[in-house]
Amino acid sequence: MAEIRKLRLHKKGWQMVLSPLEEDVLNVLWKREEARVRDVHAHLSRRKRIALTSVAVTLARLHKKKAVQRRVETGRGGPHYLYTPLNGRAEFERSIIDSAVNRLISSFGSGAVTYFNERFGRRGRDD
Repeated sequence: MAEIRKLRLHKKGWQMVLSPLEEDVLNVLWKREEARVRDVHAHLSRRKRIALTSVAVTLARLHKKKAVQRRVETGRGGPHYLYTPLNGRAEFERSIIDSAVNRLISSFGSGAVTYFNERFGRRGRDD
């Protein structure tokens, strides 16, 4: 499960937990399944001007958030990381929702649980 430390409730969708560049990088990895920093950079730089170091830092940040895994591969030019998304898009989205709900419950305890039961229990009866 992705490790979400900060929720930006004033944003929508992925932007609640990811920067625009993090979202772009993950989209590249979901399409390619596995890539080096240079591969992701090459793909993104077709659309916009971006530094290779920005992509490297972003991938390291996504690794810290447990959104991607990496392994070292030795090749021409020395060792480099190969990045792979830990989950597919749907699983990642679910982990964001799960993380948000868990944070609300840990912050507000039984009040949050009561709210969810009332809110979503009612929805099931009304449908």
